[in-house]
Amino acid sequence: MRRTAVLGAAMLGAVTGCSPASSEPPTPEQRVDRYFDAFNAAAAKGDQAQLEFLRRTQHPDFAGQGCELNGLTMHAYPALSTLRPAPEWAPEDAEPPRGQVYVLAVSLTLRRAGTPLAERIGSERVAIVDDQVYGFAPCPSEG
Repeated sequence: MRRTAVLGAAMLGAVTGCSPASSEPPTPEQRVDRYFDAFNAAAAKGDQAQLEFLRRTQHPDFAGQGCELNGLTMHAYPALSTLRPAPEWAPEDAEPPRGQVYVLAVSLTLRRAGTPLAERIGSERVAIVDDQVYGFAPCPSEG
């Protein structure tokens, strides 16, 4: 019976994706990957959920400078292999933000009510400040 319980627990861990806790801190790639997973999970819940996510994760140096989504959602598909430091980058007319700034290629799909409207590929910036990933909320447009 004990062997069955151990095997069952191991199988449950394999099915649910659990693994032993690592004492290693997440890499920047892992942190950024989790950020975009949460970005897309918010989009799946709708424009208001994504807007709240973007407000909550807007870089603290630029809090309150996001845009309204006006019914749009954005799904992001990051190319994590392109992630690289960008310490000199600063948003237009601003000082470089605090933290470790990174740039990476991202494909964005704009949707309204689940219908794709536009696809864009470009460079996006994120910053890690105190182990938290922050973005610089984009202002989507349909055109």
